[in-house]
Amino acid sequence: MNNSLQEKYSRQMLFAAIGPEGQERLLASRAAIVGCGAIGAAAANLLVRAGVGYLKIIDRDFVEPSNLQRQILFDESDALQALPKAIAAERKLRSINSTVAVDGVVADLTPRNAQELLAGVDLLLDGTDNFETRFLLNDFAVKSGLPWIYAAAVASYGITMTVRPGVTPCLACLLESGNHSQGMEETCDTIGVLGPIVNLIASLEVAEALKLLAGREHALHSRLLSCDVWSGHMQSLRVARNPECRACAKHDFTYLHGDAQPHVTMCGRDSVQIHENSRTMDLRALGLRLTPIVGEVRQNDFLLRFRVAAYEMTVFADGRAILKGTKDPAVARSLYARYIGA
Repeated sequence: MNNSLQEKYSRQMLFAAIGPEGQERLLASRAAIVGCGAIGAAAANLLVRAGVGYLKIIDRDFVEPSNLQRQILFDESDALQALPKAIAAERKLRSINSTVAVDGVVADLTPRNAQELLAGVDLLLDGTDNFETRFLLNDFAVKSGLPWIYAAAVASYGITMTVRPGVTPCLACLLESGNHSQGMEETCDTIGVLGPIVNLIASLEVAEALKLLAGREHALHSRLLSCDVWSGHMQSLRVARNPECRACAKHDFTYLHGDAQPHVTMCGRDSVQIHENSRTMDLRALGLRLTPIVGEVRQNDFLLRFRVAAYEMTVFADGRAILKGTKDPAVARSLYARYIGA
């Protein structure tokens, strides 16, 4: 490190667990964040300020006014221009720390491009908004032997866990069961989210990331942390590995092979159809959940239809949905994850 870098990171190096040698490791490290929403933006900000040498940010979405309450890398001008989050984040992060190489990639992570987008880094961090992508990340990480950190937040509650293939349980150990894909998943767009829980979970995620990237694996707690900033309830749990785990025990990488991803097809002019696998929808419950937050909810015993922005979505009892107003599968998956859950 030259004198300028020593001054920039002096307070971090004074922390004995990092020190100059740990900082050198951070400067030489490479990380990728998948998703640059609330948690992803906060994590990216912390990593760049800490001096991680290279950071790739992968995101398929654009900045909207409703993001600004919690997504700390963006401002009103980004929302006015509807900038892609990956590009807006790259610009802001480069102005924060010009010595870190930041690469913003506007893309929807899929089984087809996972190897291209995720290879060549030391660590993966979760900033996603759906479990389809998280299980894809988990499959890629377990197959590649690459550590990754799961993180999620909704309402006032958040959770995070570090996955080290071959050492710790993986996400499939924690969450998968015979019917994990049934029903609805609450999202920030349906029940909201508080900024404080986002920043708390991102901080816990990045603390673990710094231990890994600085070569301080002995300091990892290897536990599942959950927090609720409204109730003040916090838990630290040890998770057991599942000896029958599909991913880390049997090496059945269903999501990486694309077998579990909802099949997306074109459905007429400016329409995309999403075919969910093995899912049953309670249309009445979905209607009650969506009515306060979207426009023109109409339903019967067979389907539910609603409008949001420039799109119209029709959801069927088998989990299938048709989105009118786009031909882009990434847009369809993103809106499905927002309002229906994944």
